[in-house]
This record gives sequence, structure tokens and C-alpha cells, in this order.
Amino acid sequence: VNQIGNWVALQSGSKGRVWHFGVLDTEDINAFAAPGGYVFVTKGLYRRLNNEAELAGVLGHEIAHVTQRHHLKVLKQSSLIGALGQVAGSQAKSSDQAVQNLIGNGAEMLARGLDKNAEFEADRIGMVYAARAGYTPWGLPDVLQDLAGLPAKDERTSLLYKTHPHPADRLAA
Repeated sequence: VNQIGNWVALQSGSKGRVWHFGVLDTEDINAFAAPGGYVFVTKGLYRRLNNEAELAGVLGHEIAHVTQRHHLKVLKQSSLIGALGQVAGSQAKSSDQAVQNLIGNGAEMLARGLDKNAEFEADRIGMVYAARAGYTPWGLPDVLQDLAGLPAKDERTSLLYKTHPHPADRLAA
């Protein structure tokens, strides 16, 4: 994971960043990145991968989140949404609880929409990074196709579907 991750990360053009890759000891099926170049794949996802190209595609997707600063954009947007919600909430203090719930739900939907766009962008950019590294660009789509075939109620994917759009939607995009 470290060798492939570092090789794919080199293709991102992100100079001077130190990357950290790891495998989390859980059967959940997921991968995620954190600001600063931290990328994790769960053991459950790693065991489903059939080849290096699929791993390169998954890692490329997560590397793209870091290089595109998706996490920082979401944090900034969340702060803005929170501030707007406070302003709207103070204006609606005389209103009933239904208005307060509407404000909160609207902010949550807006944040989720931004997350989907970031996921689709990371899919596209991650495929480019993997291809630049010499892997077939079809590695990530192959993984998504495999995940789309899992049962809808598979508990190993519950967190994946909270943090990522459904694999079929990602393939369509």
C-alpha cells in the first residue's frame, strides 16, 4: 500500500508533501483521506481488491481529495453554513420548531451535495493519477462495479454509503 500509494502520489504533482498510507484493521469496506496527506484503506476493502490497478485507483481517488483540498473546502463551507444557520436561526427565534428544523435540514442537504461533487471529482482525478502511474485507468471503475454488486444491507458498507455516493451513481457520473 505504501509503495503504490507513494508512486501514485508522485503523479499528482504535489511537491514537498509527505504522504502517509495505512491499512485499518476493520472488515468495513471503505477508504478515506485526511488533510496533510494521510490516506487509509480498510482491510475489508483491501481484501476485495483483485490487483494493483484497483488499489492504485482507490488510492488515487483518496490522494485527489488531498490535492484538491476537498476536506478544507468542506470545513470552510460547514463554517459558512453554520454561520448562516445562526443568522437565520436568530431571525426565526419567534417562529416554531418546524422552521428551526427546516434550517438545519437545508444546511445538511447543501453540505451533502458538495460532498457528492467532491467524490465525483476525486474519482475523475484519481483515475488520471493512476493512469499516470502506469496503471489501467479502469482500476477504480472495476472496484466501484464490484461494490455496486454488494447487498444493499451489507453492514460492512454502511459507513461507505454515509461518506460516498452509491457506487452505481459514481459509475454513471
